[in-house]
Amino acid sequence: MASFTHQTTERNFRDRTRCRAHFVRGLVSLFGFFTLWGAASLWLADPELLPPPDAVARVLWSETTSGEMLLHMQATLARVIAAFVLAMSIGVMLGIIAGRKPGVDAWVSPWLIIFLNLPALVIIVLCYLWIGLTEVAAITAVAINKIPMIAVMMREGARALDPALDDMAQAFRIPRAARWRHVIVPQLAPHFAASGRAGFALIWKIVLVVEFLGRSNGVGFQIHLYFQLFDVAGILAYAFGFIAIMLAIEFLVVQPWERSVSRWRRHAH
Repeated sequence: MASFTHQTTERNFRDRTRCRAHFVRGLVSLFGFFTLWGAASLWLADPELLPPPDAVARVLWSETTSGEMLLHMQATLARVIAAFVLAMSIGVMLGIIAGRKPGVDAWVSPWLIIFLNLPALVIIVLCYLWIGLTEVAAITAVAINKIPMIAVMMREGARALDPALDDMAQAFRIPRAARWRHVIVPQLAPHFAASGRAGFALIWKIVLVVEFLGRSNGVGFQIHLYFQLFDVAGILAYAFGFIAIMLAIEFLVVQPWERSVSRWRRHAH
């Protein structure tokens, strides 16, 4: 018992050390990115076309203190979350069913191929034409664009499930709910995290296109405004402002959750 407790404590210490080292490397990498950006704006490009980081930071601070940044960030984030929840709900369910049932996969695969290769711009324009310039059309267009990708990623995860664990669950007559909780979901967790991360990153980019084309607020709307004014600093300020929010969600929500649900894999070795 003492040996097991010591091993657990040592493993937890290694995990914390690894997380801190990963965080420090990330900070150093970000510092390198902004250093290269500053050097490029000074020596390789016209500052009007590629403003230095401090010029973008001043615009970001001005927009934040005036309240404009917060207003448009809230609008974009609400659309991103709504589209993400809708796309993940449908995509995860569709992908798991297709991965577990080859007959369903045979029917679903052609649809996934069609929608994976249908340009996002076409879907956005059609939703605006068919539904109107509304929030429903915007969120629907974004979700339709991302459901096929999420479904494909989850389908591959469902196909990769260990059949030996399924046999074990059947041999011990584990109830269906417990089987999903303790056998299937832990194996699918890395695929769920990967599809969620990729989906979230791509969804917010498509939301900007949706706002650029047909909304009256949001980060995409502001980027359209600054594009008309040829204000590169304003465009980058809103882009990096929202990227900061995405980084916070990644480091504070996604990565801790991913480590939590994947802990059983490390303990198994």
